[in-house]
Amino acid sequence: MHVVTVLFETHAEFADKFKSAVLAQAENSLSREPGCSRFDVCQDPENPTRFFLYEFYRDRNAFQLHLQTDHYLDFDAKTADWVSLKQPQGWELLDA
Repeated sequence: MHVVTVLFETHAEFADKFKSAVLAQAENSLSREPGCSRFDVCQDPENPTRFFLYEFYRDRNAFQLHLQTDHYLDFDAKTADWVSLKQPQGWELLDA
């Protein structure tokens, strides 16, 4: 299983718009991408401009397909000016 985490910080005036857009992005990824099995969106309760995403993909190829979807490309373009920090990281889930 390929896991992706992303830390976002938004400009304060765009936090609410970003929240709506990223929640729609999560829903689109889960409903339109068979390779995406989990997409959690978290918001820092102490700093509402900080968001943390936790995504599960079947494998790295499924994640690469995610990056090519229309809904991802639209989200990325729409929110680019709203974001001051974007830190993605890829992980491999280990079986216990």
